[in-house]
Amino acid sequence: MRIDLNSDLGESFGPWPMGQDAALMDSISSANVACGFHAGDPGTMRATIALAREKGVAVGAHPGFQDLAGFGRREIKATPQEVEDLVLYQVAALAGMASAQGVRLQHVKAHGALYNMACRDRALADAIAKAVAGIDRSLILFGLPNSELLRAGEAAGLTVAAEVFADRAYDPDGSLTSRAKPGSVIHDTPQVVERAIKMVRDRQVVAVDGSTIVLTADTICLHGDTAGAGALARELRRGLEAAGIRIAPLRG
Repeated sequence: MRIDLNSDLGESFGPWPMGQDAALMDSISSANVACGFHAGDPGTMRATIALAREKGVAVGAHPGFQDLAGFGRREIKATPQEVEDLVLYQVAALAGMASAQGVRLQHVKAHGALYNMACRDRALADAIAKAVAGIDRSLILFGLPNSELLRAGEAAGLTVAAEVFADRAYDPDGSLTSRAKPGSVIHDTPQVVERAIKMVRDRQVVAVDGSTIVLTADTICLHGDTAGAGALARELRRGLEAAGIRIAPLRG
């Protein structure tokens, strides 16, 4: 068995540090780099790509709503054309930063509210897929299993990757539990590791109501902005490998 382990990185901007990028890079296989709209700035983008290259970690673009104050986690009403434009702008910016360092992007993963909205809204999903395909059809599009985002990517001729979340709770419909609800983020390390192994090996996760969700996992996300993320990533990788699951980029 093999799985990609990704994390959202490069989310510091200006004098405000965010996340544990250096620690996480030692455990993950793919980095989703913020593109300056929900977080990040040009210098942080460049530095994060350089660190990923040094560590042998694949690089992907992590575009979100233009919402620094809300960290891209607030739903913003936007037309499909507006979504296509903001994704084009951000992915192109990161691709240019990467190219200047001899790095080619592996994937695109929308951030926060944009990701969740596109997973259920086909028009927004199509807009993201169109933007990604317009830049580079070899890019892999991330999305929740059985989501509109993956269906849109497939329709656009893109390779898609079903993404599961080791440290997030799930609602019975397979969507992520709102962060506004208690228990939406899981901090218990053994529980995170156990859930991740079950999602990869058994293709199952238990929802907040106790029901079992059947899913496919190509890549696992571990959030970089939660407390102790670096240590949690080390334990997650150790646990997956102990279960006979190899960690590697999607194109590694």
